[in-house]
This record gives sequence, structure tokens and C-alpha cells, in this order.
Amino acid sequence: MARISGVDLPRHKRGEIGLTYIFGIGRATAQRILSDAGIDFNKKVEEWNDDDLNKIRTAVTEMKVEGALRSEVQLNIKRLVDINCYRGMRHRAGLPVRGQRTKTNCRTRKGKRKTVANKKKATKM
Repeated sequence: MARISGVDLPRHKRGEIGLTYIFGIGRATAQRILSDAGIDFNKKVEEWNDDDLNKIRTAVTEMKVEGALRSEVQLNIKRLVDINCYRGMRHRAGLPVRGQRTKTNCRTRKGKRKTVANKKKATKM
């Protein structure tokens, strides 16, 4: 089983897709890593030999991935919240940060709908 940066890569997927299981590596970065290592994109992870794995590991260790990248992202968000800027306030409130509408959508950020009951009208006597 291929293990890179503390992540077990899926054995039966193509190498290009398998590398995207590492946080911080997308399709374009995975393609660049494999082309620099001289490995075919369509070659499955289980078909990689030790030499291929070592080339990929050296390329990935030069990048900021997994734990280091996650902590950097969290520090950036914490900085925005601490300086009390607009984006920080949106993070703190759990609302969309990048200008999306909130009247009808954004259920992922806001969570499950909470129904608010109407007030009962006072009856006249």
C-alpha cells in the first residue's frame, strides 16, 4: 500500500486521482508531480514500484501539504477573526464569506433550517 505524507493512497485508482487524496494536492499539482517523476498518469497506484514511490515522496515533501497546510489555513482564519474584519465576522457567525446570497441558499454553512413560528394576533373583545 502506498503511504505518502501520512495518507494511504487508494490502490485501485489512477495515480493522478490517488494523489488528490492528500490535502493540498489537486489534479493539476498531481499531474505536475507525476510528469516530473516520469510516471504515466494512467498508471494505477498499485502498479507503482519503490523507485516511483520515492520520486513522488521527494516531490511531495518539498510542498506544504496535510498538517502544515491545515494549520496555516486555520491560522489565517484566526487572524481574520482577531482583527475583526468583515470576512472574520462572517467566519465567526458561520455565514458564507465570499459574497454569496443568504436569503435562500447557503444551507451548508448555516445548517439545517430552523422554523420560526408566527406570533399570535390578539383577539378583540
